[in-house]
Formats: sequence, C-alpha cells, structure tokens
Amino acid sequence: MDRKTGMTRELGLLLVLSTLWGASYTFIKIGVETIPPVTLVAARTLVAGLLLFAVIRWRGLKLPRDRQTWTYFLVQACLNSVLPFTLIAWAERMTDAGLAAILNSTTPIFAFLITALITRHEALTGRKLFGVSAGLIGTALIIGVGALGSIGHALSAQLAIVAATVCYAGAAVFGRNFRGLDPIMPAAGSLLSGAVILIPTSIAVDHPWTLSPSLHSILALLALSVFSTALAFVIYFRLVQTLGSVGATAQAYLRVPIGVAIGVLFLGETLSSTAGVGLACVMAGVITMTLPPRKRAKQAV
Repeated sequence: MDRKTGMTRELGLLLVLSTLWGASYTFIKIGVETIPPVTLVAARTLVAGLLLFAVIRWRGLKLPRDRQTWTYFLVQACLNSVLPFTLIAWAERMTDAGLAAILNSTTPIFAFLITALITRHEALTGRKLFGVSAGLIGTALIIGVGALGSIGHALSAQLAIVAATVCYAGAAVFGRNFRGLDPIMPAAGSLLSGAVILIPTSIAVDHPWTLSPSLHSILALLALSVFSTALAFVIYFRLVQTLGSVGATAQAYLRVPIGVAIGVLFLGETLSSTAGVGLACVMAGVITMTLPPRKRAKQAV
C-alpha cells in the first residue's frame, strides 16, 4: 500500500472519529436528562471497557500485565475519560450539545501549547502562534462577554467543558507512551481503569439502584458506550500512532459542524451570533495549526 493510499485511509478514519465524537454530545445531552452525570460516565466506561475486553479475548489477545503499563492506563483514564467525561456530562445539564462541541474543538490548541511549552517536540512557528491566538479568542467569544459579567451556572458549565478540553489535549500527548501497542489495548485498559474509579464514586454519590432512567436515556447511553466510546477510542489510539498527538486532535474541528448540526436537527438548539463568530475564529486557528508545513523549494544549482 503506497503512502498516499495510507494517508487517505487515516484521514477517512479521522472523519469517522469526528462523526462518532460529534454525535456524543447529543447522546450525553439525552442521557443526563434522567441519569446523573457520574453514573452516566461510570456506565459508559464500564460498558465500553467490557466490550473491548471481549473483543480482545475473541481475537485471542491478552491485556498487558506489567505495572508500568497499567499505571499509564490509569493516567490515560483520568485524562481521557474520568475527568473530561464527567465534566462534560455535568456541564450539558446546563449547556447545549452544540455549544459543548464548539468549546471542545479547542483541543488541538491546548495540545499544541503542551507540546510547545512542555514536551517541546514541535517548533513554535509564527503560523502556529496565530492559530493559538485565534483559537483562544474564539473560545472567549463562544463563552460570551456577557457571561463574564455575571458568573453563574452557565459560565461554570462552559468553563468545565474547556477544562475537559485541556484534559483531552494532555491525553493526546500522553498517548504517545502507547506506541507499539495494538490500539485496542490502551483503549480497553484506560476505559477499564476509569470504570474502577467511577463505579464506586457513582455508588457513593448517586445510589444508582434508586434511579429510574427513561428508555431514551438508556438507548443514548448504549449508543454513547458502543459507538462514541469503544469504537471511537480504538480509532483514536490508532491515529495517535499514525498521525501524531496534534494530528489526531485535528478531528476536533471536523466534529464541530457535525456536533452542532446534530444538536440543531435533533434537539432544536440555537446558537448566538457571538458563538458563530467564536466558531469562525476557532476553526481558523485550529486549521492554521494543523496544516502541514510547506516544503521549501530546492535552490537551483
């Protein structure tokens, strides 16, 4: 298989991942209508983790057993599921799914900041600085100047989604530690590790045996677990290996129109004009950052 065909396949997977995660915001919005956020996330990670574990056994494979790998799985779980899943699920009780998708689109910006300021494996170019600046300005516009004047639940929810975005960025960078592993291994290992943390928390906080979730919420939870978590995580860890940490997060701007469109079509959501301007800034910033560098023309001899 030539390089062009391989890249086309990876970009196709990037689009699939964008669609799966773009739909997740609507699934979460429906799920938290009758299922508390912590319990929703605990069930999401458990169902997805067990499903991937079953696939591993079906393929005749075994999860790693060394302590270091499982320590990495635990760290990845905190960055990629426990913290961001819970923050987003809590926030979507007060925030539209479309707005959550837009705010979450800043993941590549924070991924670049982490790599440039901490890991330092990417050059800090003027073009990327422009992308970071445009993206951060866009985030502020999406939240809205008016919201900053009256700190309340809406602003707290929006900031929680931004915090989740920072977690996702850290997870993309940390995911480089799993190079050489079949992508299903870190996907399953991190989800199972997350479930170990979240299930006791759900039992202590929500007393899930007392809940009466609606059929719509249960179906949304199942779709969220199987498609937007189990399948999406396998694709995600593959792309971290093939496209790199910043390249894998490029799906963030692809999932924005998908997430917003789903929220508008199925939930009847609307966005303010300020959010529209912010979206344009975020898209410009992220696209600018993720474009491949131009090749320098060879000098004539």
